[in-house]
Amino acid sequence: MHTRQEQMEAFGRFLDILDELRVKCPWDRKQTNESLRPNTIEEVYELCDALMKDDERNICKELGDVLLHIAFYAKIADEKGQFDIKDVCDKLSDKLIFRHPHVFGEVKADTAEKVSENWEQIKLREKDGNKSVLSGVPDALPSLIKAYRIQDKARNVGFDWEQREQVWTKVKEEIGEFEAEVAGMDKERAEAEFGDVLFSLINAARLYKINPDNALERTNQKFICRFNYLEDHTLKAGRKLTDMTLAEMDAIWEEAKRSEAGTGEEK
Repeated sequence: MHTRQEQMEAFGRFLDILDELRVKCPWDRKQTNESLRPNTIEEVYELCDALMKDDERNICKELGDVLLHIAFYAKIADEKGQFDIKDVCDKLSDKLIFRHPHVFGEVKADTAEKVSENWEQIKLREKDGNKSVLSGVPDALPSLIKAYRIQDKARNVGFDWEQREQVWTKVKEEIGEFEAEVAGMDKERAEAEFGDVLFSLINAARLYKINPDNALERTNQKFICRFNYLEDHTLKAGRKLTDMTLAEMDAIWEEAKRSEAGTGEEK
């Protein structure tokens, strides 16, 4: 691996290149916070995809793309006389030191759970920190991730099940309430109850240390793989999916599942 000096030199070279692009490239010159924002979201999702696949080469590449956007926003702010990349790094360093008194101070925290609990309390004490326990959860987060985050934050201040097994009673209760509303043909109330079912399942995932977003994405990818297998084998047989019976499709679907047996995927 590279030395700290080599890392700093590489970062400085990158900033020099960005400065030159901002002046000489018509596309880079016209970018604003507003125009970059959609691309930033896309780049973060591409990084997440590489991380899910544990794709070392693309993780490195996508980290660079995300870093470009971070530096670009700092460059735009610098041009406006607001702040620059040094301010970004200094604020981050100060925050990390302040939020880790068990490393840089006298506070004792010998488990990850204790660190998380201290973290939430510290954020509430910061001058520009969260005004309430849940105020630090961004409104724009996808709903599934948001549910996990607000449950986790509530846990850090003691609002949680005494025994994680207790959550299953809640899950069963919510499923029953959802089934009752579906049977009653009340779509609006059924939607509300279905939200409660999802929320309770996400809570269960959290309690059993499962990331629900990762879990759902694994299932998404598994379904895509199996459906592509079904479609590919159907086309090779000179047929269309729309012309097949459900039983015929199920037979090929089972083949797809069996073909995964050697990959470690669930059957």
